[in-house]
Amino acid sequence: MFNSLIKKGRGAQQNINNRFFELSQEVRDDFLEYCEKEGEVADNDKTQYLEVYPKTIVNKVNSPDVGMSYSMNMYQGCEHGCIYCYARNSHEYWGYSAGLDFERRILVKKNAPQLLEDFLKKKSWKAHPIVMSGNTDCYQPAEKQFEITRKCLELFLKYKHPVSIITKNALVLRDLDLLKALQKDQLISVNISITSLSEQTRRILEPRTATIKKRLETVKILSENNIPVNVMLAPIIPSINSHEILPLAKAVSEAGALSIAHTIVRLNGAIGQVFTDWIQKKMPDRAEKVLNQIKDCHNGNLNDSRFATRMKGEGNIAKQVSDLMQLAKLKYFKDKVMPTLNTNLHESCKDGQLKLF
Repeated sequence: MFNSLIKKGRGAQQNINNRFFELSQEVRDDFLEYCEKEGEVADNDKTQYLEVYPKTIVNKVNSPDVGMSYSMNMYQGCEHGCIYCYARNSHEYWGYSAGLDFERRILVKKNAPQLLEDFLKKKSWKAHPIVMSGNTDCYQPAEKQFEITRKCLELFLKYKHPVSIITKNALVLRDLDLLKALQKDQLISVNISITSLSEQTRRILEPRTATIKKRLETVKILSENNIPVNVMLAPIIPSINSHEILPLAKAVSEAGALSIAHTIVRLNGAIGQVFTDWIQKKMPDRAEKVLNQIKDCHNGNLNDSRFATRMKGEGNIAKQVSDLMQLAKLKYFKDKVMPTLNTNLHESCKDGQLKLF
């Protein structure tokens, strides 16, 4: 069957239907067979960068269990291609698929720096940490070309405003000069996502992300420069990376991380179909086992949308993961603490300069 061929270098293996569209497309075997015989390419699999023009860039986060109050995203869609990514669903609101479109059609907000500066200068705004990458990674491959994240960091420094970063890309080290300058006033923290110590697992789960070696080096370099780092061991997927919690915690602690956190994978919305198709093609020998164990964590479903329980899960497997995380924190992070970001300087810097009186 031609439609069962593995797409290398991508997470999703198909473009599933957009739930908001009445019509759908199907790639048929006879079409793929025709392309094969004629020597034609059915799908060039290239990434497209599409500029969009949002009117705002800082979002209020109303979910009580995500650990942030405000976030901003310079890009929609993410070329990293992490198969489990919860942000895939948001691509449907733009008229695209949560499958391959999410990885190949990247929406670029070139006006993000101007929108951010306008926001930071508002008289009504009281400083509160803003998280870059609440949805999609601000250091994904597009950032190397557009440098929107760097421009926004320059503004956070200019206005002495606290900012936190979530990423799994070593490209964050490109901006080490800005991070060090922000840290002088305790205005920065970085969250690095590391889901496995196995390169084979990393390549399957997160095909276009930085290698595990580079991510551990990133934690080390940031920590050596006194930039506080939290590592997200997330998501924990039963029978894929659930056995790695203790060695992961040990490795990131030795690299200098000050804390760790985790979530249990949950396949909300369209992600359930994307993930199921992926694991049946990439890991057919354990597909049913993994899917059933994920369901065991969410009361018989692939997803649980209830606040408080959706991130940590329920049941025996979820409890085992939680117990291992507690043990890891006691063993490797007992005397470590993430500092609180400084919100006291911004008010006197709203014109871009620190007032002396």
